[in-house]
Amino acid sequence: MDPKYNPPKFWPTGPSVAAPKPIRGTRITILGCGTSAGVPLLACKCAVCNSTDTRNQRTRASVVIQTGDKVVLIDTSPDLRTQALREQIHWVDFVLFTHPHADHIHGVDDLRNFNYLMARSIPCYGNTWSLDTLKNRFDYIFKETQTGGGKPMLTLNPIKKRIKIKGIAVQPLELIHGRLPVLGFRINDIAYITDCSYIPDRTFRYLKGLNVLVLDCLRPAPHTTHLNVESALVLAKKIGAKKTYFTHMGHEIEYKKFARSLPRNMYPAYDGLVVTV
Repeated sequence: MDPKYNPPKFWPTGPSVAAPKPIRGTRITILGCGTSAGVPLLACKCAVCNSTDTRNQRTRASVVIQTGDKVVLIDTSPDLRTQALREQIHWVDFVLFTHPHADHIHGVDDLRNFNYLMARSIPCYGNTWSLDTLKNRFDYIFKETQTGGGKPMLTLNPIKKRIKIKGIAVQPLELIHGRLPVLGFRINDIAYITDCSYIPDRTFRYLKGLNVLVLDCLRPAPHTTHLNVESALVLAKKIGAKKTYFTHMGHEIEYKKFARSLPRNMYPAYDGLVVTV
């Protein structure tokens, strides 16, 4: 058992599930590819929100990446529990946070379910802004409270440069979200970039030779803090990944219509999409 894990007496002292079986290569699963409001929007009567195509139903943006027997979660969306049940995810070795907006961190309390299943604490990584926000907004997690009910057992760690975490090389990618400094991540030949309006020149050196790029693409019209369709296509062509999947899409984007409009080797993502390289 993880020595940092000190559960209440009614929690298990050993894992109640087995660690995932190792896989060859690297696999990314799109847990959610929607905006902060999700799709469908509440009370919206548009064609996309009323579509029967499940690929137009988008929970809040997040992915899980497995390489070997290690499982990496990027962001804890408010839909994390539903996403984990849908994709049968029961193990998380560590979490990477892109930034601390509500649609990317407000499922953090659901990590306690993974603590319970794995009987260990979970290391979490992000920039200073993300870590400080987590400590302030979810202060009960990081201070002594009454016994009972359970709470996540997390260790927060800053990430500023390429590091190895549990044997996995993680390259943080500096991005700009409006005026805010956020992170994307590269693991092996997969890069994940969401909530982004600008990629600094210094970041492009870490985006060479990608097999898979998952890239922000909010809507057709320009936006102050996100890539729109036009700017996302320009960046996708510049980066030149073998395959690019667009994420963080709003209800202005209809899956089939958007897919038909895209260049070769570029696709809209959808919840539950699995890509292995």
